[in-house]
Amino acid sequence: MRKRHPKASDSSEPSSSKEIDNDALVKEDDVQADVRRSGKVWLSLLILITYSSWAVYNYQTGNLPRPLTAKQAGKRGFSEIQAMKHVTALTQFGPHPVSSDALVHALEYVLEEVEKVKETAHWEVDVNVDFFESKSGVNRLVGGLFKGKSLVYSDISHVVLRILPKYESDAGDNAILVSSHIDTVFSTGGAGDCSSCVAVMLELARSVSQSAHGFKNSIIFLFNTGEEEGLNGAHSFITQHPWSSTVRLAIDLEAMGIGGKSAIFQAGPSPWAIENFALAAKHPYGQIIGQDLFTSGLIKSATDFQVYKEVAGLSGLDFAFADNTAVYHTKNDKIELLKPGSLQHLGENMLAFLLRVASSSDLPKDKTVHGEEKSNPDSAVYFDILGKYMVVYRQSFAKMLYVSVIMQSILIWVLSLLMGGSPAVVSLLLSCLSIVLSWILSVAFSVAVAFILPLISSSPVPYASNPWMAIGLFVSPAVLGSITGQHVAFIFLKKNSSNRNSNRTGLSPRLRDNLAKLEAERWLFKAGFIQWLVVLAFGTYYKLGSAYLALLWLVPPAFAYGLLEATLTPIRLPKPLKLATLAISLAVPIMVSSGSFIGLTSTMIGMLVRFDRNPGGTPEWLGSALIAVVIATFISLTVVYLLAYIHLSGAKRSIVIALCMITALSLALVTSGVLPAFNEDTARTLNVVHVVDTSGEEQVSFITLFSNTPGNLNIEAEQIQEGFTCGRENKVDFVSFEAKYSCVTKKDAEAGWDKNDIPVLRVINGDKESDERKRRVISVSMDTGGSCRWTLGIDMEEIEDFTLHVVGEDEELMIVQGEKRSNEEGWHHIQFSGGKKSATRFVLKLYEKKEEEKKKKKKEKKERPVLKLRTDMDRVTPQVQRVIQRFPSFCSMFGKSTSPFTLAFLASLPYTK
Repeated sequence: MRKRHPKASDSSEPSSSKEIDNDALVKEDDVQADVRRSGKVWLSLLILITYSSWAVYNYQTGNLPRPLTAKQAGKRGFSEIQAMKHVTALTQFGPHPVSSDALVHALEYVLEEVEKVKETAHWEVDVNVDFFESKSGVNRLVGGLFKGKSLVYSDISHVVLRILPKYESDAGDNAILVSSHIDTVFSTGGAGDCSSCVAVMLELARSVSQSAHGFKNSIIFLFNTGEEEGLNGAHSFITQHPWSSTVRLAIDLEAMGIGGKSAIFQAGPSPWAIENFALAAKHPYGQIIGQDLFTSGLIKSATDFQVYKEVAGLSGLDFAFADNTAVYHTKNDKIELLKPGSLQHLGENMLAFLLRVASSSDLPKDKTVHGEEKSNPDSAVYFDILGKYMVVYRQSFAKMLYVSVIMQSILIWVLSLLMGGSPAVVSLLLSCLSIVLSWILSVAFSVAVAFILPLISSSPVPYASNPWMAIGLFVSPAVLGSITGQHVAFIFLKKNSSNRNSNRTGLSPRLRDNLAKLEAERWLFKAGFIQWLVVLAFGTYYKLGSAYLALLWLVPPAFAYGLLEATLTPIRLPKPLKLATLAISLAVPIMVSSGSFIGLTSTMIGMLVRFDRNPGGTPEWLGSALIAVVIATFISLTVVYLLAYIHLSGAKRSIVIALCMITALSLALVTSGVLPAFNEDTARTLNVVHVVDTSGEEQVSFITLFSNTPGNLNIEAEQIQEGFTCGRENKVDFVSFEAKYSCVTKKDAEAGWDKNDIPVLRVINGDKESDERKRRVISVSMDTGGSCRWTLGIDMEEIEDFTLHVVGEDEELMIVQGEKRSNEEGWHHIQFSGGKKSATRFVLKLYEKKEEEKKKKKKEKKERPVLKLRTDMDRVTPQVQRVIQRFPSFCSMFGKSTSPFTLAFLASLPYTK
């Protein structure tokens, strides 16, 4: 009689400590002699998964709606064609920063357009237009890019439009705010940032004005200025405008690139807005992983939404265009790069959302306490699926779900280990080793390339204009490192399993070896469960909304494994893992998360052109190393299941050789310089400033070059041919930052300015004046010349508090500031910006610390001034003009919030007893 054929078992099931009866085992001839699977099958699977991930990304980010004409949209629809007319008009003014004539023209244009909205509105709709000129104010934020700074503003103007139904008495007291900024930085016409957003708002206002007769709430459109100077426009509206007290919900429109889909990257603290957006939007798009990264401070940027949350305590949504982030704040932020359908996408989403919430009777009434969002149990977790559907659920529900999955997973593992005994514990530890080794080697191999790039290329970021090169430079080494780490763990797992199977009688050495390989493969697959379980526990503990990703990568694979692989009898011997297990495991995670991972990597590569916020202050390899770590992290997290299949395939050697060849070819391309690091559309940042330093006994005037893009400036300086000397010894103190690597020339640098522009710091009383605390008070007169933009550094190791008085105004600005508000080097920065009529004379009262309150200075610390002042002029001197004309075509001036113009004056006040 033929014996019954035994079936495979899962290695996590307990192995019997007794000898398995020979009759229960099959003869060696009946057992598969070769456990290897076809290498072609594994390669085909790899290609399919890679193509699927890329297809999901392209569909998710590139599936834009068709632009509509005014006729197609109708009176109550949204037309991108009409909105683009506004973008064209605003960009034709050129750069329009605060205090420029171009900004005046841009404001006049927006005011004219909102007046047209008022004239053509539905007869049952009230439209109020206000040209709001703010008073002086002080904006102090507790987090983000401007943490620890005092942002002072004066004479900034906004256009405010309110639309409400005539016959709804409470509509004026309950408003939804829609906000964006008209002003740009000095280096760009701002087609993306943020003329595109202003254009969408103008077209939305036209459409809403035809539907508002059915509203229960009003809608306020705020076209502000001063955003690029430190979010001052939003702050002045919230703190000074009478309509601000009626706002119940805030929507901010921004751009950190140009075009593409406008994504929600911040929501809350209340989940009301995001829940209603998910129900209303035609093309919902947004991932909470962006919010987690933004609020963590890893992305050095800020939007007006921070003011609405921190200062006003409002909930809402923050949208941003983030396609082609390399053009942000450069000359390439131009209308030609704005993809068709981009404005239609944002406009249709916003219109549907506004119509829904403006008709709602349950707008959020209670404003959040400052900082409450960090611990709000009702905040939302949100993500879209292929840009078609948005999933939203409460953090409180998420926490219960995550904790439940974590506890059940831990319980299952504990029971398995108890039933399996010490062999199962050893296998578990070795599978954990596979995770550790994969992460370490993946990061190490990828970061090693980042160290090599500055040595073989003229730029440490040679892939900036060709992001696809990151596949060969970082993805291939990361995958190679993961394979290597898993291979080492596979050897140990196989040896451990072989030793355990040696106790079984009736098994030939060859059969034991095959069984050991199969058990090792299964433990490597289950290592993915452990990895994502740890990530889920970490995300739950730190209340990260993006912890949902760990749930997606944990549950489907565990379900597939339990359905197709797990067995309940210890006698059954293991078989190779089914390909169906892998397909079921990865289908949902790839569909939901691959677009986010690829998109985030692409965005970070684009941000490298402005990575060095402190020019020359970071190693050249650091930017590439950061990209390498991000890519290696994504690779280590996502390929853990896939790579478990490679060890029993005939493709391992071929894959390793192919990965090495791809990396070598990519490095060869970098070395050859065939593909330039930058081009006219993806430009390297290169700023030129005419500096006049009046701190010493004699005035020193020179031209300096510096770049926010990693790498030295030797090539650029040589092409400009102005006799620049480059190096770290050319340290230029710009108060708000220090250019630790720059190129400097003093050739013909004395002309282009006059003595009336020179700032003055003068002590008018510093010997006898004191206050009730017996502290010495130093009164300082500060004249900033003709500049409406300046930055002042105060040494908070010597000064306890200070007050700032504006000369020539009826009001008094007073900032009381303590040591806790200083930066790491002990300086507190005041940044001032304003319009053409803003004040230029101020009086500072510096309250010196008592001797017993002063910190003990280190012996090696050099004496430094008590005040450092930088003033910026919106003027191009002849020397600067000559340098700009000789800029390489692949270079662009770069503007950032509170960034300098091209003429700057430095002054300081020595500390005297």
